[in-house]
Amino acid sequence: MRDYVGRFAPSPTGPLHFGSLVAALASYMEARTAKGKWLLRMEDLDRAREQPGATEQILRALERLGFEWDGPVLWQSARLERYREVLEDLSRRGFAYPCGCSRKELEDSALAIDGSRVYPGTCRHGLAPGKSARASRLRTHATPIAFADRIQGEVEQRVEREVGDFVLRRADGVCAYQLAVVVDDHDQGVTDVVRGADLLDSTARQIHLQRILGARTPRYAHVPVAVDTAGQKLSKQTGAAPIDLADPKRELARARRFLGQDDDGWDLTRVPRARALVTS
Repeated sequence: MRDYVGRFAPSPTGPLHFGSLVAALASYMEARTAKGKWLLRMEDLDRAREQPGATEQILRALERLGFEWDGPVLWQSARLERYREVLEDLSRRGFAYPCGCSRKELEDSALAIDGSRVYPGTCRHGLAPGKSARASRLRTHATPIAFADRIQGEVEQRVEREVGDFVLRRADGVCAYQLAVVVDDHDQGVTDVVRGADLLDSTARQIHLQRILGARTPRYAHVPVAVDTAGQKLSKQTGAAPIDLADPKRELARARRFLGQDDDGWDLTRVPRARALVTS
């Protein structure tokens, strides 16, 4: 038996909303049911999208809702040197390479599984004359990556065809999510990732990078994403209302119902096998 280590990793782009509460509750309850650790990580790399005071609001909301995390909060903004070291190692070993393509130059590429553009490999064999590096990408391959999600079931993705060589460092110099999350999960010894199904399509990319780095692949469980009646995901970007901290018990009960749970106990097998559910 492995000692269970779970985590919750919000971005401080606004106050805690219902969709984030669902992910927090699911990851917390699964960790506590397994008598494991539950870590808190702030994904605060994208300073342009960060809302002033959001970090304090999120921490205060989690405390008001009764969440207790193990150990200190991990701040991604304090780990830039670690990410740089990993990227340099990947480049030295030939897995990562510089890319000079702009978004406009990729507009004619096929749509990727996540709504971006499939990278056609333009810079895979070197920058074209006159081009300068804008970003760093990770080489992918044609072999499908399959994993068993504990909620969504069997998942398979051909990353090279469905996404292409993906970004590890953006054109603005910011470390990309895919690199940071893999390095953080490895360094923190995370054994189980319970998060929203909006990140399901990122998982194969993360497993691909884990294998290159020799990192352990956690077990994954992706809970349904909360959407409104128009099918739009509840998020800070779409103006989702903050959690009502005046009545935390009501908000927690609402999240439990959304996750298919009774008032007492926790059973991951009762979480609906759906990518999205309309919130009441």
